[in-house]
Amino acid sequence: MQTGAVRPVLTTACPLDCPDGCSLAVTVDDGRITEVDADKSDAANPFTQGFICQKVKHHAERVYSPDRVLTPLIRTGAKGLGEFGAASWDEALEVIASRVKASIETTGVNAVVPYLYSSSAGVLAAGGLIVNLFARLGCPYVTHTICAATTSAAWKQVYGSMLSADPFDVPYARLLVVWGANPNASNTHLTPLINKAVKDNGATLVVIDPRRTGIASRADLHVAIRPGTDAPLAYALANWLVANGHHDAAFIADHVDGAEEFTAAAQEWTIERAAEVCDVAAADIERLARLLATDEPAMLRIGWGLERNRNGGSGCVGALSLWAIAGHFGWRGSGILKSTGGAAPLDLSRLWPAGTRRPTRSQLSMNDVALALAGELDGWPQTEVLFVQGANPAVTAMDQGRWLAELGRDDLFTVVHDQVMTDTARFADVVLPATTHYEADDLAAAYGSFSMMRVDAVIDRVGESRSNDEVAAGLAAALGLPAEHFVADADRMAAAVRTDASMSSVAELRPRAGTVQFVDTHPRFHDGGTRARLFDASSELPLPRHVPIPSDGLAMLSPATNRTINSMFAEFDPPEVAISISRTDAAVRGISDGDRVRVYNALGEIELAAKVDDVMRAGVVAIPKGLWRRSFAGGRTANSLIPLENNDLGGGACFNDARVEIERIAPVDAGPL
Repeated sequence: MQTGAVRPVLTTACPLDCPDGCSLAVTVDDGRITEVDADKSDAANPFTQGFICQKVKHHAERVYSPDRVLTPLIRTGAKGLGEFGAASWDEALEVIASRVKASIETTGVNAVVPYLYSSSAGVLAAGGLIVNLFARLGCPYVTHTICAATTSAAWKQVYGSMLSADPFDVPYARLLVVWGANPNASNTHLTPLINKAVKDNGATLVVIDPRRTGIASRADLHVAIRPGTDAPLAYALANWLVANGHHDAAFIADHVDGAEEFTAAAQEWTIERAAEVCDVAAADIERLARLLATDEPAMLRIGWGLERNRNGGSGCVGALSLWAIAGHFGWRGSGILKSTGGAAPLDLSRLWPAGTRRPTRSQLSMNDVALALAGELDGWPQTEVLFVQGANPAVTAMDQGRWLAELGRDDLFTVVHDQVMTDTARFADVVLPATTHYEADDLAAAYGSFSMMRVDAVIDRVGESRSNDEVAAGLAAALGLPAEHFVADADRMAAAVRTDASMSSVAELRPRAGTVQFVDTHPRFHDGGTRARLFDASSELPLPRHVPIPSDGLAMLSPATNRTINSMFAEFDPPEVAISISRTDAAVRGISDGDRVRVYNALGEIELAAKVDDVMRAGVVAIPKGLWRRSFAGGRTANSLIPLENNDLGGGACFNDARVEIERIAPVDAGPL
């Protein structure tokens, strides 16, 4: 191309595991991506607001990364060394198919485990033909309990299929409570709307989070509770509202069931008792209670941080129920902002071939896969074939030590389909090259804004990469399944799953001011009920409860950062490899900022730098999630210190239940060890 020539700018959408669902403008020069920015055209998702995050701006570094898998690979060296030889697609698929068939014939379908967590893929790639392929085989359905399962279960229990509030209604709020969320790191485009509410509408901002995050530092009130004590806080607030006559009795009478049971359970939680358990000032809890009583409209942004501990379900149900007790619904600027995905006009079941029987399948929690790999899960055979797609469990799952030990087994046949040579892929027997969303057509259904955008390929395939659906089609053929049931045509699939009879992007699925909860959208349950439910006798968790939090050691969090999406991008732009610790906890242990420290518990130990500041409350430390093994000298990340535990609703992962101790190894000025 001549100097000064106009380079084509192509539009597409971002399907990565972030709530925002941004529209993208991609500059392509001689078939290569040279720039990624926000699409600012009239057709763009308005939630993009004309800017995108820095990590996606640099996404081309992953597209053309030296770690990019360019051809099918078959292992030649020991597991974990990443030594492979190139193979053809036919060779690789035949090897996989033969191992799958052999395990099903000799041991049964439950010996073949599909670990499909394409959370950063489009709608079709995440829920399309590859899902149907393993369903056709009768292999277990691996539930996505690793993230958001508990929050979703709590929402369904309390509000059924009611839609989320509209994020564009945030600027109309007078009280904003951000509970267990950090939009500065993920959900970046919510922050300007929060700022607008504060600046233009005089809203009071409250943040409930153990860390002093960026948004917490700007809050009018930061309630830095101990991890796992959200339910006592919710109960105490509800109890105060009822005791002082500030609950919304009319709203409860018209729209709520189970309030009597919920408020009865809340009576044992005075503000003073909750303050002691949450380890916050009683005055701060009372101040929040008074704000809930007086400031309207009030909106709650509930995040996924609440669910990541043994009391995760209780915290989520408690926070959601509190809003019904306060009656903060019914007008613009009120309600609860949660996942907006329920508005997407999609029905993925339409991809199942008509007239084809659905085999009965066992269900396996994603958190229990490590136990299945080890042959330690009751009623399950030891896993013989593990198929991993769009996931990197070697660094994202709990109990990393167990995962690495099982991935290293010679008698476990592992397949990984991914874009780059991840830590998990290095243990695989076969690695298959995957497309990025710049190379394949799809749909992006946002879960933080009411939009669904077309994902249009803007470059040709890099190497021999194939989409998830194309891999399903190839493997189905190798397994002898009907080819006509696995046609990986994105347009045909999109037309099949869309219930709006459209093929275009829909920048706004809902009209502005048209998603006011209990006005435009209401609770709806499978049994026909249309009232919120604060007590559910049929649930594994009928009411929130509080299991005491261990008092030994330090609670370790593994929060998201603004540099990664799960473990994506950490291969070339990792977050700071450091453990954040409060000044109080550091002083007790003789640790200074920058010191090299050992972080340990019964599961193992890691070494890294200490970051001493005012971000962490006392008793809590944090190491960024998503770091790869290469960031640590010993090849173990923070996940090696996280025990394999499930919480109290939906079997959610307990990433924030790890307890650790820290000791100084060397001072900051000691130089390399």
